Amino acid sequence: MNWQRIQQAYPTPSDWARVRTIDMHTCGEPLRVIVDGFPELQGNNVLEYRADARDNHDHFRRALMFEPRGHADMYGCVLVPPNDEEGDFGILFLHNEGYSTMCGHAIIAISTLAVEMEWVKVKSPETILKIDAPCGRITSFVQVENGQVQHVRFHCVPSFVLGLDLTIEVPKLGKVQFDLAYGGAFYAYVQADQLQLDLTPDHYTRIIEDGMAIKRAVMQSGIGVDHPFEEDLSFLYGTIFIGGPISEGIDSRNVCVFAEGEVDRCPTGSGVSGRMAIHHARQELQIGESMTIESILGTVFEGKVAETLEFGPYPAVIPEVQGTAHVTGQHEFLINPKDPLKDGFILR
Repeated sequence: MNWQRIQQAYPTPSDWARVRTIDMHTCGEPLRVIVDGFPELQGNNVLEYRADARDNHDHFRRALMFEPRGHADMYGCVLVPPNDEEGDFGILFLHNEGYSTMCGHAIIAISTLAVEMEWVKVKSPETILKIDAPCGRITSFVQVENGQVQHVRFHCVPSFVLGLDLTIEVPKLGKVQFDLAYGGAFYAYVQADQLQLDLTPDHYTRIIEDGMAIKRAVMQSGIGVDHPFEEDLSFLYGTIFIGGPISEGIDSRNVCVFAEGEVDRCPTGSGVSGRMAIHHARQELQIGESMTIESILGTVFEGKVAETLEFGPYPAVIPEVQGTAHVTGQHEFLINPKDPLKDGFILR
């Protein structure tokens, strides 16, 4: 064995694609940050960059999210220019189905990374970032102590309720009651106890099956899922099951099934944002009051109502969500044009 050669980099042919990433997790939910090798996207704003990625470069998403480089629950992002000079950067979110409109765990992670990598001017004790997501501008507040990120909180876009205590008939489940709300993406919020569903890892498969059955039933029902200003945002992203906490001192539990059967490992930042709108509409949370929401893993986000406003025809809130993120690795992925599985695959 030539031990010296083991440490050498693989001699990558010139016609292979190289993609560099920094991988992270926010409360257990992965984020693959693409830092080099993604095509330069064309457009004048984040929604146009999103359309270009979807229409002309989707094989990169599949290659980096799907097996063998990723898995069915992988999540990623790529940075793009902001919508205007007041923004620090824009961001596109990638997953197994496509390109989501909002992702709170990605906002927490990318804010952490931007400060740790000094992509932005770092200020202590708080660095404020303006991030343009497909759903609109997100403001994040990175708490910095002795040069280290302690946590990130962000203010989401205006979040609102489309309907409370709606009911729908779901195959094999029967009549299901749910709330419909928007927190950068639209979700059907379902109390898990009505299905006698335990929100624990042992019931992972059933959580996916029931969540997707409810999502499909709502989508096929004709119930309007309409954003008041942007057609591109007008679709149901997932189902969020709500249950009582398992950990001591926590208020509630969220388990989100989104995209094509992905299960969020964290409490879901956009889902917590929608819940803030629901709880405020039910007069259960007032401005400045907070609650803690845990994930299927027991990891925790804190949510609160930062302010209220009118958003088109809807009473809305600006939610604040707080969590932490960590780097897990750096990667250089290679895409061999002759590999029959170069664009990836998913078995689930």
